[in-house]
Amino acid sequence: MATINVDFDVFKALTNLRMSEEQNENDVLRKLLGLPAVASQLSSDEPAWVWKGVSFPAGTKLRATFKGKEYMGEVHNGAFLLDGVEYTSPSAAAQSVTQSPVNGWTFWQCLRPGDTQWIGINTLRR
Repeated sequence: MATINVDFDVFKALTNLRMSEEQNENDVLRKLLGLPAVASQLSSDEPAWVWKGVSFPAGTKLRATFKGKEYMGEVHNGAFLLDGVEYTSPSAAAQSVTQSPVNGWTFWQCLRPGDTQWIGINTLRR
């Protein structure tokens, strides 16, 4: 998830513009910028899936295309699920698709809750 730095006064103003506890700062900014509301999944009690220092929030969608077929997975309860099977790493999930060793960091794209565009998961590594 992308982050922005704001000073305390800006943060306080954003917080004051929240209409309820369910509304978060992203919702406030979307309204101020004239963007359509989205179902807020940015703050979830469900655990993220964390792999090698990269956190994928619950609800993150993962996709890849292999031999013309699109494969879709999702982060749920702190795990990467693909066709109902939990995978411990992006590469293990990719290998289940290709049936051969593959770098999962370059194989998968993700769409995190609140994002509007798919990105390669390798761009999230430090």
